Amino acid sequence: QVPLVESGGGLVRTGDSLRLSCATSSDVPSYYCMAWFRQVPGKDREFVGAYISRRGARPSNSDSVKGRFTISRANAKNSLYLEMNNLRPEDTGIYYCAADRRSDCAGYYYTVRPYTYWGQGTQVTVSS
Repeated sequence: QVPLVESGGGLVRTGDSLRLSCATSSDVPSYYCMAWFRQVPGKDREFVGAYISRRGARPSNSDSVKGRFTISRANAKNSLYLEMNNLRPEDTGIYYCAADRRSDCAGYYYTVRPYTYWGQGTQVTVSS
């Protein structure tokens, strides 16, 4: 199993921006769905956004991220990106990349259920 590797997290201030990357080998078959989730202690993983093959980006409709976070993908590199703007302290958490190759992942891309592959996560901390 080729791992998913997240990068780009760190400590920033309110209002700052960050760009997270999720990389895997370009030699493996392409993923049908790739997504970002985030998690804080004691809570379930929260869907942040996804990129579905042949359909494009599917950002979260949650008021907590809508309009501030942008999903993009470099298909040739089998990579996924998350551009986060105007960060807030409540955006603090561990951000995970997830992926799956089965086309039926498109029906439930906003849940953790369809994703077979997960990265180790990257910590994002936003100070007030």
